[in-house]
Amino acid sequence: MVREAAIRLRHPEKHKNGGTRLRDFILGWQDGLVNVLGVTLGVATATADVGIVLIAALAATFAESISMAAVAYTSFKAEADFYKSEVEREKREMREMPGEERDEIRVIYHKLGFRGAMLSKIVKHITSNKKRWLNVMMEQELKMFPPQVSPVESAVVVGISAIVGSLIPVVPFLFQGISQAILTSLVISTIVLFFVGVYKAKTTIGNPVRSGIEMAIIGMVAALAGYAIGALLGATIIG
Repeated sequence: MVREAAIRLRHPEKHKNGGTRLRDFILGWQDGLVNVLGVTLGVATATADVGIVLIAALAATFAESISMAAVAYTSFKAEADFYKSEVEREKREMREMPGEERDEIRVIYHKLGFRGAMLSKIVKHITSNKKRWLNVMMEQELKMFPPQVSPVESAVVVGISAIVGSLIPVVPFLFQGISQAILTSLVISTIVLFFVGVYKAKTTIGNPVRSGIEMAIIGMVAALAGYAIGALLGATIIG
């Protein structure tokens, strides 16, 4: 999440608010499903008591959602704070070193192909307005853009989506016995992850089928790890 926040600072997107919310929803949803799938299958393999499985799964669900929400909040807060600190630094340099900052504007537009009187006119126009000057320095020099989503909003989206995703592998245990629920949970979770991967590729970039398969494999690996640990612990307890 922190890495993605840093990427967002330097690479803005069109329709940023909607795109960021969608990405946060998928992130929380995917992580919640994969993590709770592993926990649920691990516990289900170690015990024949459905009640224990449900308690462990629900505990993991809410712990996961709170953790994901907290990570989302702190990473977006760090992003916003870092952007503000860079804005203040640029303001200070514009105030204390205006000549050097004007030269930087000149270099930026020189690299874009402007020369002579046209270049001088552009530099004068930009530096005649401090707000415009600051925006150009932030966007053209530092490649940084103001965050479009509040930390609280991101935390809420990620936290809720994590709960929704986490409940998917748990539902079969409400209606089926342990053995059948394990298989149903695994199949449903894998199918859902596949289609989430397909959707992600279609809304961003990449091959939809490949993305779907990669997402499904992630779920399978988590499930197999949980299953193996549960089998090992179950055998140890019984033994």
